[in-house]
Amino acid sequence: MLKNIPKILSPELVKTLMEMGHGDEIVIADGNFPSEAIGKRVVRADGHGVPELLDAIMQLFPLDTYTDKPVMLMEVVPGDPVVPTIWDDYKEIISKYEPENCKIEMIERFAFYERAKTAYAVVATGEEAIYANIILKKGVVKGMTP
Repeated sequence: MLKNIPKILSPELVKTLMEMGHGDEIVIADGNFPSEAIGKRVVRADGHGVPELLDAIMQLFPLDTYTDKPVMLMEVVPGDPVVPTIWDDYKEIISKYEPENCKIEMIERFAFYERAKTAYAVVATGEEAIYANIILKKGVVKGMTP
């Protein structure tokens, strides 16, 4: 065990986050997302929801400050009456850690799938909410010395 690593983050997920570089993207996918078909690397997080994982990841993960919108969500398919209230949770979580970077891009469903194919990794969760998929673009950790 290590200090200050949220217990919900598996060793594999921490390793994946550490391997990622500036500009790499990670998908945190809901239970309906075709993670294995789309992801080049898939990290299983079955039994966990996206908000809990997002909160834990944001404690360690810098968002990209060199892009306008470092967070991406799958937009609702036109005509679908679903209103994804989980998005409010995401905004609250991201704002808690990086209030200046809580800028979100909405991406059409099939364009989201194509974007996810280029992601560094997909985290497959057990999230039951639909339209709960989120992509984060990694930024840089700024040095502690001037």
